[in-house]
Amino acid sequence: MLRFLLILQIVYSVYQDHYTIETGIPGINLPNLLFLVTLFLIATGNKDAEPAQPARLRRPLLLFFAALTIGFVIAQMRAPGDLMVDITYLKSAIFSPLLYFLYLRCKQDFKTTRLLVIVVAAVAAIAAVQAVRQGLDYGLGNYNETHRATGPFGSNISNANRAGVYFAMFLPMFIAIALFFRQFWWRLIALGCVGLLAFGLLVTYSRQSYFIALLGLTVLLLRRNVVLAVVIGVSLVSLAGYLPESVTQRVAETEQHGKHGEAEVDESTASRWEIWAGAMEMWKANPLGVGLNRFKTEIGNYSSFKHYDAHNFYVLTLAELGPQGLFALLLLWRALFSLGASLRRAAPTDNAEARALAFGFSVATLDAAAGCLYGSPFLQGPVMASYWILCGLLERYFHLLRERTDAGATPAGAPPQPVLAARYPLAARTLPRERK
Repeated sequence: MLRFLLILQIVYSVYQDHYTIETGIPGINLPNLLFLVTLFLIATGNKDAEPAQPARLRRPLLLFFAALTIGFVIAQMRAPGDLMVDITYLKSAIFSPLLYFLYLRCKQDFKTTRLLVIVVAAVAAIAAVQAVRQGLDYGLGNYNETHRATGPFGSNISNANRAGVYFAMFLPMFIAIALFFRQFWWRLIALGCVGLLAFGLLVTYSRQSYFIALLGLTVLLLRRNVVLAVVIGVSLVSLAGYLPESVTQRVAETEQHGKHGEAEVDESTASRWEIWAGAMEMWKANPLGVGLNRFKTEIGNYSSFKHYDAHNFYVLTLAELGPQGLFALLLLWRALFSLGASLRRAAPTDNAEARALAFGFSVATLDAAAGCLYGSPFLQGPVMASYWILCGLLERYFHLLRERTDAGATPAGAPPQPVLAARYPLAARTLPRERK
């Protein structure tokens, strides 16, 4: 039952906007209900099934939650609105990162943890299939603003950017499998999924996602083999002319020419710059932030754009939560990159699967951070829930992998080896990192 609920949470987290199911409980949607039931089953399960290590992201996540809560209080003090709407917004902002703790402590063995990682990847591939079908239905002729694939993230075309960031974020996981795995069939499946996500990303016509995907591909190729990176880079440049006409039109829109031939950016890009300038003025007028979920109602006082999103989560965080909120967010990103680095160090050199997962996650984290530069998907559950689930699962995966390795390396019944601190007390003081 617990395994089924864990899989259902992974699948429905992405599809919650596509298949909306009401629970009848005010403020509680189906993902929240699944979380609570799953948490109850975990809490009442076998306590010995847990790794001993503490959660690496616990402190930075709690600090970020505190910043969100302070922002909520500031919003109620300076610009009170619909309290239930604000509480729901705060709950949604905190909920997705909580999935990290749920899957880190899911009490599943190594085999099941590995299966759950595969399910996360499979859901991303299935979501890409849906976007590909939408793109083909719309056609690949001339670019049309209303014909952008959104996948499972809702029918509104504004969700196309969310879909693009999601596909760009999970693309490195499949690229890493194709690069590091030795088994032919796994590589073939991974390449097929790369094609699906890449095509699904293209038909979202999200220019920021194009850049993010290329950034992730470049980092992975350079890490794997410099010569391979150059060869594939040259091949991609030569194949650029074969992209659908609608894609090249979308990219060409970024730079336009004025009446006198001078270079200009398109209206969408120019509007972001004005919104960001207005956000800076908003922060100067409210040094502690305007409060959680108050940017859209306030930006009209500082720019010509009313009820607009910041289109940059770092700018949004500074304007709403103040410098303390931005500091908490940056500490959280630092912890996420540190988690990726620890996974890479823990991956055995002879374990292709572990190396692929570690490097794929590290680049996925880079892409997720880059996705917040030109959009605000960080607090959106359908986009980020899978990422937080992956954080918990991979941390658990490498804990269990290390336990399996240690169990295989130590003969049964062999006496435990004394640690450095017991054998050489003075050396342990000189080298405190070697105490363990």
